[in-house]
Amino acid sequence: MELWLLPPPGKKITTLKCKEGKGVNYRGTEAKTQKGVPCQNWVDNAPHKPNYTPEKYPNAGLEENYCRNPDNDGKGPWCYTTDPATRFDYCNIPECEALCSDQAVELYVR
Repeated sequence: MELWLLPPPGKKITTLKCKEGKGVNYRGTEAKTQKGVPCQNWVDNAPHKPNYTPEKYPNAGLEENYCRNPDNDGKGPWCYTTDPATRFDYCNIPECEALCSDQAVELYVR
């Protein structure tokens, strides 16, 4: 059995598939670098020991292995990689301003 916690009726949930500015608030599910390398999970210590973890940065959205920008990097969202030779790399997250409105998925709870 699965249990889903939903917001109150009438509440709108918006998940952006794009970034605004430096992407500090990006909460999409992109999980690979711009070179196509899978991202390391933020709680894993291998192949790289992360400086940024969900415990240290609870408001940074460091979930799963999704691309994030916990340090306000000017180049945008990034992740630790699963490649032992490359500690981190940036992710290819499109700018919201350059996209059509269909890039945001909205869910209304009834």
